[in-house]
Amino acid sequence: MPVQRLNHAVLYVRDVERSVAFYREALGFEVVMSMRGAAFLQAPGSTNDHDLGLFEIGANAAPSPAGRTAVGLYHLAWEVDTLDELERVAVKLTELGAMVGASDHGTTKAVYARDPDGLEFEVSWLVPASLLTEEILASRAGIRPLDLNADKERFGGQTRGGVGVSIPV
Repeated sequence: MPVQRLNHAVLYVRDVERSVAFYREALGFEVVMSMRGAAFLQAPGSTNDHDLGLFEIGANAAPSPAGRTAVGLYHLAWEVDTLDELERVAVKLTELGAMVGASDHGTTKAVYARDPDGLEFEVSWLVPASLLTEEILASRAGIRPLDLNADKERFGGQTRGGVGVSIPV
């Protein structure tokens, strides 16, 4: 049987309590288990045991060289179910000074941010399969600035995204 989905991610962080506070405030994650130097968080509505593990390695940890001088993970992408929720998250990330970008990838609408350790993540909404058109599928070839107002007008702010839906290639 093939892999079904990503179950959880684990990050090394400088200060686990600072990171827990950030992910709680930014994305609404809740701690499901913790111990000295580690915490396991779950996203609201998730059925996973945990979605994010955090392990503290100390204040003197160097920044990750991934993508600059070494191979490594670029980012994780968390999915939201509506454009209204994507907008709410974008506002919260901006308030926290964490927002670093926003893009329209055609079939996905995404905002990008960095956590307190500079680790980048994405929060995205997927266009539902029932609303995909040839034009939307073709637009995956480029990246444009995100226009949430236009997307909400086109798709509706409360339209549930294509969670777990395969997109034809």
